[in-house]
Amino acid sequence: MGNTLIILRREFSSFFATPVAYVFIAIFLSLSAVFTFSFGSLYERGQADLLPFFNFHPWLYLFLVPAMAMRSWSEERKSGSIELLMTLPISVWQAMLGKFLAAWLVLGLALALTFPLWLTVNYLGNPDNGIILAAYLGSWLMSGAFLAIGMCMSALSKSQVIAFILAVVVCFLFVLSGSGLILNAFNDVLPVLVLDTLASFSFLSHFDAMAKGVIALNDVGYFVLVALVWLYAGRLVIEHKKAE
Repeated sequence: MGNTLIILRREFSSFFATPVAYVFIAIFLSLSAVFTFSFGSLYERGQADLLPFFNFHPWLYLFLVPAMAMRSWSEERKSGSIELLMTLPISVWQAMLGKFLAAWLVLGLALALTFPLWLTVNYLGNPDNGIILAAYLGSWLMSGAFLAIGMCMSALSKSQVIAFILAVVVCFLFVLSGSGLILNAFNDVLPVLVLDTLASFSFLSHFDAMAKGVIALNDVGYFVLVALVWLYAGRLVIEHKKAE
């Protein structure tokens, strides 16, 4: 755990030693405000809640999180610093976990900085703050799943652009798998069991419940499991590249 914390501190500091974290947070906050007030019609709805804010999170993460994750391993491989990293007395899993936790903390910080929206709805009315807190937790867990996929794709390629595109495609499949568009398109082709299985992999279906204040063990476990599976896949990729 000590080695993981060392990598965590190193990576977290590197985010703020360059404009990466500042640009990400600024874009996230700006787009969150635009989507919430302009497209989500927060004032016009006449309801004191943050559903318009959270409804756009899967689509924000779809592009912003892969953009953050694409440099995690691609940059190390391209610069050759990964060879130096692998000579240190740390395991690939410790390095992977440290990088993941550092980026996940940045995502958590970006989420925390949206607190003025929370204050706004409390000023306008009497929202259920328990529901809002559950939605924040769900959003952070979902961002971790997006991040793990992005880091795995970053481990596959030295090119950050390729890593970004691969991550967006894979994340898009996870987001879209449970949408009505996909389910209706295959409704007459695939059996109900297969359609239900596809829907169960959707980030949207698991996050929607949490955005409404329902924290179910299967939803929390799903995002944790997705993150662990993709981090483990990224570890296998790095170890394979290391053996070449």
